Amino acid sequence: MSVSIKSSSEIKRMREAGRLLEQVHNELAKMIRPGISTWEIDRVGEELIRSRGCVPNFLDYNGFPASFCISVNDEVVHGIPSKDRILQEGDIISLDAGLIYRDYHSDAARTYGVGEISEDARKLIDVTRESFFEGLRYAKAGKHLFEISGAIGSYAERFGYGVVRDLVGHGIGTKLHEEPQIPNFKQKRRGMRLYPGMTLAIEPMINEGRADVVWLDDDWTVVTEDGSRSAHYENTILITDGEPEILTLTESLQ
Repeated sequence: MSVSIKSSSEIKRMREAGRLLEQVHNELAKMIRPGISTWEIDRVGEELIRSRGCVPNFLDYNGFPASFCISVNDEVVHGIPSKDRILQEGDIISLDAGLIYRDYHSDAARTYGVGEISEDARKLIDVTRESFFEGLRYAKAGKHLFEISGAIGSYAERFGYGVVRDLVGHGIGTKLHEEPQIPNFKQKRRGMRLYPGMTLAIEPMINEGRADVVWLDDDWTVVTEDGSRSAHYENTILITDGEPEILTLTESLQ
């Protein structure tokens, strides 16, 4: 397995790619409300990316027809935006997107409540986000990759949630998906040693029910097999000599 170690100049570009993507996510968060279509969110999101001199890296990626993956309720990931998909009070919605800045990629996902949501839905969103930070504690030089995986999965499973196994995080750099793959659940091996300069997209996908998922007929949208809700939280991070740096979350870590 070949995992790229980024140079200082590459890290500088990736840091900027992450900062710009964070801005886009923060702007879109203000749009989440009952009555808006997922198509409109995607349209505005693409405009925000291009207005920053960047390119949406999801658009046409392996044929994906939009700039954002927008997944609602039981949709885990890769939901295709549609004018007919109108957000309703009480829904939860995940926005997953990335951009290319000077040949370098960033990738991040957030899950939001639409209007007033149930306590159970809020808990799912919060635990999914918290599981990311549990994994991040092990994203340090000298640690091993699957220590991140085990920490994420163990935390989410304490709440009785299903941790998706069919989809994983990944390395990132001049390509959206690079080595290594990063599962969100405990592995039998420790995995590779982490070194400064590695850039990773860590992304817990947590189901309120069982871990099982299925693909819809569009060959993109992944849904929970049991119809339970799912949440998604992702950041692009940098392994350093000290604490990890979150490239797509600069304003606040909590």
